[in-house]
Amino acid sequence: MTNSGVKILVVDDEPPIRKLLRMGLGAQGYAITEAGNAKFALEALKVERPDLILLDLGLPDISGHDLLARWRDEGLDLPVVVLSSRTDEAGIVKALERGADDYVTKPFGMNELAARIRVALRHRLQQQGERPVFVTGGLSVDLVKRLVKVDGKEVKLSPKEYDILRLLVQHAGKVLTHHFLLEQVWDGTTDVQYLRVYVRQLRQKIEQTPDQPRYITTETGVGYRLHEADPIEPAPADHN
Repeated sequence: MTNSGVKILVVDDEPPIRKLLRMGLGAQGYAITEAGNAKFALEALKVERPDLILLDLGLPDISGHDLLARWRDEGLDLPVVVLSSRTDEAGIVKALERGADDYVTKPFGMNELAARIRVALRHRLQQQGERPVFVTGGLSVDLVKRLVKVDGKEVKLSPKEYDILRLLVQHAGKVLTHHFLLEQVWDGTTDVQYLRVYVRQLRQKIEQTPDQPRYITTETGVGYRLHEADPIEPAPADHN
């Protein structure tokens, strides 16, 4: 989709961050509206009708978590990408579980942020209908036939491995928290270490180099992400 006409509401109490986002995203064709706190964000949301929200979790009047929860409780279906401290893994997980679509950590690169925005916007459009066949690189997943292929060759997965991959495919590009995957696959009856074992087994079957995964990457302390055809950046060595 073209960036022209796409409105983004930036909610952050730091003027330098807002300026950086206004200039960087504005140069890519996005229309930027700014709010320095939750009060102004609520007003701007009604007036501007943005397509996506960039939300800082550390707002001075209402926490970003509470504001996000309020929006989701009220039925707001806009994609929300949260801005967070690199060390605030618990805060990131909490935001994702309250309905955030993705996150970036400060300091962030503009290319990384723009890629997260594109994925979040695309993911919302795709939620209107599940793609029956997902393809990225040499990986192909047919959700109707439950058929997984790598470089044209069928790969046999266990039921749990397939369930994990199916969820990642359905939310391709979006990070899924450990808690979400455990609830969906095991009804929350097992722990994160068990999930890691299955992800490791899954990578052994679909990744050319399992220790440097191309498709399923780890979001440290948060969960896992299945990259689409245009990964944001090469994945580092990953043993989790």
